[in-house]
Amino acid sequence: MRRSARGAGATIAEPDAVAAAGAAPHEAAAATVPGRQTGAPDAVPAPQRLLTEFAFELPRGFVDEAGVLHREGTMRLATARDELVPLRDLRVQENPAYLSVVLLGRVITRLGTLAVVHDGVVENMFASDLAFLQDFYRQINAEGHTRAGVTCPHCEQPFEVELGGSRLGES
Repeated sequence: MRRSARGAGATIAEPDAVAAAGAAPHEAAAATVPGRQTGAPDAVPAPQRLLTEFAFELPRGFVDEAGVLHREGTMRLATARDELVPLRDLRVQENPAYLSVVLLGRVITRLGTLAVVHDGVVENMFASDLAFLQDFYRQINAEGHTRAGVTCPHCEQPFEVELGGSRLGES
């Protein structure tokens, strides 16, 4: 089973606030450059917004105390603080394998209809769901930032390139 983030592209293009005011971004840039025609397209790239939350679906699902199954959720990108704070946790100091439980409890923002997701929820998940979430965490945090936007020197078409290489068996 291939695990991937639904809609896990690193960035999405969005129009600038200038477009919201009624003018396209390239028109606003062209209007401010002396000697340039007002309606001429400019090579100003559209600003991009970083996606920070990613949807997932657990292979088995978490069953709460009432017997309700929770499978769909969201995970946010981890910060440096998210990775450092669990190292001070006594449970992690006593058992380093507990690190992923505490870390996932910090970055999972939603799971089904649960009011709050914390390390106690992650601790009671099935092992297959924990493995899925660990892989998903690596995918969105480690691999998600190794893409770079480039332009072909021959045809000048923009495209993305993977800087970190790919996994064995994938192209």
